[in-house]
Amino acid sequence: MMPVIQADPFDFPFQREMLALIVIDMQRDFIEPGGFGESLGNDVSQLGSIVPTVATLLSAFRAAGLPVIHTRECHKPDLSDLPDAKRDRGAPTLRIGDEGPMGRVLVAGEPGAEIVPALAPYPGEKVVDKPGKGAFYATDLMSHLQGNGIKQLIFAGVTTEVCVQTSMREANDRGFDCLIATDATASYFPDFKTAAIEMIVAQGGIVGWATPTAEITGALNG
Repeated sequence: MMPVIQADPFDFPFQREMLALIVIDMQRDFIEPGGFGESLGNDVSQLGSIVPTVATLLSAFRAAGLPVIHTRECHKPDLSDLPDAKRDRGAPTLRIGDEGPMGRVLVAGEPGAEIVPALAPYPGEKVVDKPGKGAFYATDLMSHLQGNGIKQLIFAGVTTEVCVQTSMREANDRGFDCLIATDATASYFPDFKTAAIEMIVAQGGIVGWATPTAEITGALNG
């Protein structure tokens, strides 16, 4: 019998050899005080509070020998992959590519674009640098998943309603089974997180499933 993870709107059946964890954008500029996220007027503690839970999820996947994928939202130093429609939004005094407290904002290789130390990728774990909200746009994620026989994805990271939800919708459109770890994702706006998860599981799981981290780790350990 195939193992399952208890979830909403119904149990998530999984095959270990096809399962991977994808952690979205747990970057210093979004999560740490003084970064880009805080410069936009956000309470970054909303995001920082999930770091221990994401770490627990990472540890469970690593202990089980299952693949882990990290994403970082960032752009080339020459900003050739940054459209005006994206750069011209946000705080009027600090935009993507500008010099910020943690280096140039959301530019690859700058300190602020790095994943927070507590969740740093292990050697050999896939890191996807993405210029958009979704993890599949203008990246090699799809070929990586196909090449490794991955067909089911557990999602964690930030923010729930933007990059996480966008990536889940992209994955769902490409035929992947998707589950979001509800306590390993966060938004600057708690109501947005709640609404995003409700949208994901609505209509019989139109985008995917949702469950707390303990249900995932328990199923992996079981």
